[in-house]
Amino acid sequence: MTHFSVKHTFLFTFLFCFSLKNFSQKIPNNADRLAVQYFEQKEFDKANVYFEDLFAQNPNQWYVYYYRSLLGAKDFSTAEKITKKLIKQNKSNATLYVYLGKIYKLQGDEKKEKESYDKAVKELVPVQSLVQNVANTFVEEQLYDYAIAAYNKGRRETPDYPYFYERANVYKTKGDLTAMINEFLDALEFRETDLQMVQMHLQNSLGYGDEASGIKNPILKQELQKRIQKSPDKIVFSEFLIFIQKQQKDFEGAFIQSKALDKRLKEEGQRVYDLGKICVANQQWETAKRCFEYIITKGENNVFYDMAVIDALNADYTATTQKSQPTSEELLLLEQKLTKANEKYNQKFQNAQLLKNLVTLKAYYLDKSEEAMNLLDGYISQAGIDRVLKAELKIMSADINLLAGNIWDASLLYSQVEKDFKYEAIGQDAKFKNAKLSFYAGEFAWAKTQADVLKGATTKLIANDALDLSLVISDAIGIDTNEAPLKLFASAELLILQHKYNEAIARMDSINLLFADNTLGDDIFYKKAQIYITLGKYADAEAAYKNILEFYPTELYGDDAQFKLAELYEKNIGNKEKAKQAYEDVLTKYPGSIYTVEARKRFRELRGDALSN
Repeated sequence: MTHFSVKHTFLFTFLFCFSLKNFSQKIPNNADRLAVQYFEQKEFDKANVYFEDLFAQNPNQWYVYYYRSLLGAKDFSTAEKITKKLIKQNKSNATLYVYLGKIYKLQGDEKKEKESYDKAVKELVPVQSLVQNVANTFVEEQLYDYAIAAYNKGRRETPDYPYFYERANVYKTKGDLTAMINEFLDALEFRETDLQMVQMHLQNSLGYGDEASGIKNPILKQELQKRIQKSPDKIVFSEFLIFIQKQQKDFEGAFIQSKALDKRLKEEGQRVYDLGKICVANQQWETAKRCFEYIITKGENNVFYDMAVIDALNADYTATTQKSQPTSEELLLLEQKLTKANEKYNQKFQNAQLLKNLVTLKAYYLDKSEEAMNLLDGYISQAGIDRVLKAELKIMSADINLLAGNIWDASLLYSQVEKDFKYEAIGQDAKFKNAKLSFYAGEFAWAKTQADVLKGATTKLIANDALDLSLVISDAIGIDTNEAPLKLFASAELLILQHKYNEAIARMDSINLLFADNTLGDDIFYKKAQIYITLGKYADAEAAYKNILEFYPTELYGDDAQFKLAELYEKNIGNKEKAKQAYEDVLTKYPGSIYTVEARKRFRELRGDALSN
């Protein structure tokens, strides 16, 4: 459908006038120029002397100018006379009755005013362009009900073009949001394939002012729910509501609606499964697990059953391990679940994620590094294992060896992967981890050499990490050759890797005490902020990021601190306004940052833009 807005009101009038002006420039005498000049200067009496002759010569071309000039001079009698004359000559132009009604309005004759407006609707020829001209003229005069009446006549005569979008714009201009929303919903009911168009128009029409704007406007949700109750067979309304609930982060409501649709349509659970994945991406662990458990109840013959089992456990694992201080009971229960599933899916392609989660849980949370390495060794030794997966598991094994203090074993495994995948991303990742291992060991010259090579890595993340490592080393020992502060910092990073957070903080604090002139200020604050977030100490993390932004804004971690501060406000502290401002600061203060794309996306989400899920 064509989308007409209030702006089109001026198409029939001012654009028409502009064409008159261009036309008049071709007339050999200066009458038209003088008429327009006086009109623009609001010297209407002088302008009318010329417009009278021009109108007599070509009434269709000069009517609008002359009409407006007569109103400006308050010569209502002549304005009425020329309008009635033109009506006789142009009986199909119902817009003229609107102009006539305005003359009576200015004279205070309400009866004749109403008769003229009614006549405009009555004489309106139901052709799309004519309907829109009359309706737009009514809107220009703020006669919104008459504009709707004009569209109603057009709708009755041409039911295949019901003017939903045009009527919606009238209600928007009038300020009647409920009526506007229902026009768009009527358009959706009339043609269900218009779903995306309706969503776009609603998003734009309901604005971006706050968290209740756009698709998140509560009136929209209420009207949709009414439609669903009234016409439960109209699936498109339920799908639209689910879309809105996702935008509003109402994942529990989206689950209820998705489950209802799944049952009604006798589906295999795909929409519920897809919602579960979206919930995982948004860290809505409980709702995610409910989605996956719904799939599981469909039985093992369901096509999504195995994936739902794996994803439910993955959500459980992530929810537990992301807690600042998970209890030993929670960790042990999770270990039991993962172990049972790992045994069930052993040697199946779905098992890789289960295994990785179980290994990480044992090594980093339950102090069972040896058990974790044995699990990995057993899986790696299987015949026919995918070579890339084998490399990923070797890297995991190397990480755990590093955690256990087996530096040589870790380096050997990293080197094997690097050799087997020399020109691929996973090989470059292994090479970087080997460089970081050298950094932990205090071999800074070698670590920097390897990091410098990796600055040109094909993977942007590795290249950036390598650049960061190289700069940390250069900044710390570039001016003087005292490596002691950096050695303490490197050992603190290894303690963080080993989840020995209090020891790591104490070691970083000792750097400032022992070496007052060290250049690791932003590095220390950044690492401490990460620890505080892990421990759930969000106020301390906020303070650490702010210290970087206040004292080291142009240093290595300036843009990182700005983005992570925004993320902290959004995901941990729950202050959406501060988060929005902080994301915007990434865009304005660090336009060249690697975080700009993600910061812009999250800023738009917080502003209320409709983004696809």
